[in-house]
Amino acid sequence: MRSSRSIRNRGRKRKSQVFDLDITSLLDILVIMLVFLLQSTNSTGIILTVPKDVELPVSSSATPSNEGIVVQVSPTNIWVEDKEVLNMDGDIRSQMDQGGRRLIPLFNELVKRKELIKRSAKSSPQAQDFGGIVNLVVDKTVKYSFVKKLLYTCAEAGFKEYKFVVMGLEQ
Repeated sequence: MRSSRSIRNRGRKRKSQVFDLDITSLLDILVIMLVFLLQSTNSTGIILTVPKDVELPVSSSATPSNEGIVVQVSPTNIWVEDKEVLNMDGDIRSQMDQGGRRLIPLFNELVKRKELIKRSAKSSPQAQDFGGIVNLVVDKTVKYSFVKKLLYTCAEAGFKEYKFVVMGLEQ
């Protein structure tokens, strides 16, 4: 009889006790984890659509590209921000200036884009200033002599900082 009473009393004692949970330290840990995750998130915000005939070179560099005008070059075409500005199927020398260093259609489009960026920066305080950055998406089969002409054309148009877009090793 005595053993049955102690079993009954144990159950009553547990039910009558109030359990207090202190979650302050748990909330501190959650806030620290949230801040850590927010700071470790890396997003460049740049989305590029690469034409199907452009094969990007591979790089082990992990530096992300900055905002800028996107110039895409394949062995047959040149695009500026998804607008085709030059088709290189025929004789390309007719599309160059007299020195043979500057691509005239590309130069004209880049100058037009630069002026548009400068006008929007003057009219709107939230608009980004002209930084002179150009992101180059160049097919890996394009010859270096043509890449030099491309860089010269960009520099003459006012784009002095070049960022080459490449495929990462893990992609």
